[in-house]
Amino acid sequence: MLRKRKTSEKGSPLGKNYWRLWSAHAISNLGDGVSAIAYPWLASAVTRSPFLIALIAVASRLPWLVFTLPAGVITDRFDRRKIIVAMDSFRGFLALFVAVTVTIEASSLVKLDEITTSSNTETNWMLYSVLVITALLFGCAEVLRDNSAQTLLPSVVEEKQLESANGKLWSVEFLANSFIGPPLGSLILGVAIFLPFYFDAATFFVSAALILTLIPSMKVIPATQGKIRFGVEIREGFGWLWRHELLRPMAIILGLMNALGAMMTAVFILFAQEVLQTSVFVFALLGTAGAVGGSIGGIVAPRISKRLGSGKSLALTLTVMPLTGLIIGFTSSWQVLWVLTAISTIFAVLWNVITVSLRQSIIPSELLGRVNSVYRFFGWGSIPVGAFIGGLLVSVMEGVTSRELALRSPYFLSALLGLILMIFAAPKLTSEKIERARATS
Repeated sequence: MLRKRKTSEKGSPLGKNYWRLWSAHAISNLGDGVSAIAYPWLASAVTRSPFLIALIAVASRLPWLVFTLPAGVITDRFDRRKIIVAMDSFRGFLALFVAVTVTIEASSLVKLDEITTSSNTETNWMLYSVLVITALLFGCAEVLRDNSAQTLLPSVVEEKQLESANGKLWSVEFLANSFIGPPLGSLILGVAIFLPFYFDAATFFVSAALILTLIPSMKVIPATQGKIRFGVEIREGFGWLWRHELLRPMAIILGLMNALGAMMTAVFILFAQEVLQTSVFVFALLGTAGAVGGSIGGIVAPRISKRLGSGKSLALTLTVMPLTGLIIGFTSSWQVLWVLTAISTIFAVLWNVITVSLRQSIIPSELLGRVNSVYRFFGWGSIPVGAFIGGLLVSVMEGVTSRELALRSPYFLSALLGLILMIFAAPKLTSEKIERARATS
């Protein structure tokens, strides 16, 4: 008996191109899951300074502030598939460079099982400089790659298959990035501190090769013609969003939320090691909380939104986020942190379900790429600012209080500012305003 071909929910086969894209997505996210463990632990072995560790986070997210708007224009003008292949290859060489550098310097680094008791370890400035520079370059490549990837799927599958195809991509992303990647990363890291970076480099190269095989047979989506006018085209997208009475405050509010989140996570590796006393494996387990929360959120978020309404759901998210941060600031249990991370992720998904679908339904298609890049400029561009403030806060607090209280302080300040934000933001994001925006569009 012949086997049935894999088909979408609509009954049409997704095709070889899609499954190559799916495989590239799975492999790339597996590398991301491994590096999510390896890079923070490497940084904590290179330096114990909260401010210096925060600067690495700042460097990795700074491109979202300075490069997002031009990247939106570039991805509307050039072949997105070739951009993805080029950026994955570039990131592969960057990861390989980090791997070789760590291999050379491995003997000078603190042993993983001694990190939490080595708070006064001298900074390895050569390796630290490599981490900062490569973090910045990784961030630039990520901005351009992610903007291009958002437009890739419609050229691989039919429009009626998009929902099924997206669902499969999201499922494998959660599985590889949060369930398989972190524990695998902790296992490889336990063998040798440099091995995860070779693994990460290999996943980038394999992903690029798989995407490259799509190029000869994919449907070609023509790029915008004419001379690139960055200023004019960016102003068109910026002006549309800024004039919108709902999306403008929504983007700013998201930016403030992300800044407060970055304050808490800027030196999270030190909080986990010194306050929660986590091992490499336990740190990897903490990464699975986001996957569990994201999976649950994907199921319950539409139901919550339907029952409460869009406005009340967003207000609930604005309330839950600072409250979970406040409790984390007081806890010394990684199990409590795991549960609270899962809960906060559920509400993060709830926020995204409402706001992303809203943007997709009200932004004109000819402006969608540029307006989305402006929205991400506000929403993500604040992350390096928040990370800088978080690292600076811990460094200042160390001079007036204990190191443990200093590491907890970003959670307390973020919770206070988050509750203030909720009071001012909730009235601007009501169900009535959201429905009026949909009706007007």
